Order: sequence, then C-alpha cells, then structure tokens
Amino acid sequence: MSGRLIPGARTGETWGGGRVTDAATCVLAPNPSPWTLDGTNTWLVGPVGGGSAVVVDPGPLDERHLAAIRAALRERDLRASAIVLTHGHVDHSESARALGSELGVPVRAVDPGHRLGDEGLADGAVIAIDDREVRVVATPGHSSDSVCLLVTDDGSVLTGDTVLGRGTTVVAWPDGDLGSYLDSLARLADAAAAAGASVLLPGHGPALADPVAVVAGYVAHRRNRLAEVAAVVADGVTEPRAIVEIVYASVPTEVWPAAELTVRAQLDYLARR
Repeated sequence: MSGRLIPGARTGETWGGGRVTDAATCVLAPNPSPWTLDGTNTWLVGPVGGGSAVVVDPGPLDERHLAAIRAALRERDLRASAIVLTHGHVDHSESARALGSELGVPVRAVDPGHRLGDEGLADGAVIAIDDREVRVVATPGHSSDSVCLLVTDDGSVLTGDTVLGRGTTVVAWPDGDLGSYLDSLARLADAAAAAGASVLLPGHGPALADPVAVVAGYVAHRRNRLAEVAAVVADGVTEPRAIVEIVYASVPTEVWPAAELTVRAQLDYLARR
C-alpha cells in the first residue's frame, strides 16, 4: 500500500471520522470543543481483511464512544491487541485503562502512570499488527510524553496533538517545551520523508495530505509567532496575558487560555536563548 487516501475519505473542513486509509479508521469522540475541535480522533489501525489491531487514543470515558469503538472493531473484523496513547492528556487517555481492562489488552504509553501492563513506548519501538508494523517516533513538545506513530506500508503517520487537522497546536507549558517541539517537528518531517508517508492522521480534525509540507508550515508558523512575541517583549510588554491580547488578538477568546500556555513556553524559550 502506497499510503493513498481511500476513495471517499473525508479530509476537508467537515470531519466526522471514518476510514481514511487501508489501515486506519477514525472513531470520532463526542467531545467537541474549542480545544478539541470536532472531538478526539480514536484511530483503529489494522489489516484490511480483519485481524489484530491497535486502538490509538481511546479518548473520553463516555459509554457512547466506547460502544462506537467496539462496533467499529466488529465491523472491520478486528481484535484489539493493544491500546496505544500518543500522550496522556485526558481527552486522549481517560478511557484507556477501562477499555484495556475490558478487552484484556495492555495500554502502552510513554508515561508509566498511564500504562496497563509493563510495556512503554520508546523511540524507535515497533508494534506488530499482523501484516503491518507501527513505529514509534518520539515527539515531545506539545507534552513531554508525546509520540507519533508511523504505520509501515500504509503511508500514514498518527500525530496525536503534535500536528492537528486544523489550525496549530498548543505547547502545553510547563510540561510542554517549545525547543523540544521544534526539534520534534524536524524529526517528524525527516521520518515522514524517509518512509514516503503521504498522510497525517491527527488527534483532532481531518487527515492532512503532504506531511512534509504540513510540518514545514507548522515550523514557519511557530517561528513567526515567536518573532511576534519577541517584538512585543522588546516593546516592554512581558505579562503573558497581555502578550496574548496583542499577538493572538485575532484568535477566539475561548482559546486564549491555550494561547497563554504557548506564550509562556515562548517566553521560556526566549529566556534560554
């Protein structure tokens, strides 16, 4: 499989989940908000004809969503062999232990506090799922425990909150770190290019074609925002909320708390340069 989007895959502004590539199907959680966009994307990754699969980011502890995950597994004739967390934020991880216990499978995560069983997610680790492998790419920055997942022979990369399907992500300071995030974007672009990946499957929002170009856009945006913050600081404005009101004036106010976290990460980054 070259990583083509399947015919009819939904990748535009209207997003409701569904099957996107041969290997990957999204079950969209019913938790839309300014922070989570359309809701959390739970990804089922497994072979076309049924078999072993991983459940990535099972999302909120909501019986409606858990029922939808079970139904999607049955529909594709998949049996879960593991639950994998791209990071531990509650909108991605809340149901992980409950679902793992129900299905009798481990929960694999960078943070031991989110695991069920002993297996973690080291950079470069490989998770076997019948005819495919999922390779872990460590991408700290949005959070200290963030990873992306490269699906071999599918051309897809699951990005968690490192890259979103719309807009850009928050650097969730103090756990998140801007320097780490910029390094991770470079690592993600290199991994996607080396693998010939053709689609990003984010933790929120629609799938995105042309991974290398998308990541380059993320880097450019973050560098531009950093320059804007530096200019405002040079003018004597140093309080994070005041900086948000200037630099993020065009952003809806309901996401200003997230913008403030990123500003704090930017200030920390500038202070260390």
